[in-house]
Amino acid sequence: MRAATYKIPPAKGDTEEAECAVFYFGAGQGGSIDDNVKRWVGQFEGAAMPTPKQEKMAGLTVHLIELAGTYTGSGGPMGPKTNKANYKLLVAIVEGPNGAIFFKLTGPAKTVDGAKPDFMKMLKGLSK
Repeated sequence: MRAATYKIPPAKGDTEEAECAVFYFGAGQGGSIDDNVKRWVGQFEGAAMPTPKQEKMAGLTVHLIELAGTYTGSGGPMGPKTNKANYKLLVAIVEGPNGAIFFKLTGPAKTVDGAKPDFMKMLKGLSK
């Protein structure tokens, strides 16, 4: 379930904003890291399967995934899919004490790159 959505203004030269969505599905819910990565790779044309990077932040295990390319979107089960070139996806899956928390930053590459330092700072500020 989506717990929060944050909009990031477009970087200079980009015409669209990025979105940082936070999801929490409950203990044992939300799918495995591999299943989610496969789904996200399927949303990018020609994206290679990344190896998630694992870090400790604020005493929590965090899995980081980054994808780039043409985003085919996920218009939802009823919505249309739209292709968006030069997009990026930055995801952090945080192993929380009561289940995984997903932080998903999606948008134009330049905007996502510009927001990445604040995204990482947010993650490092988490606590149990």
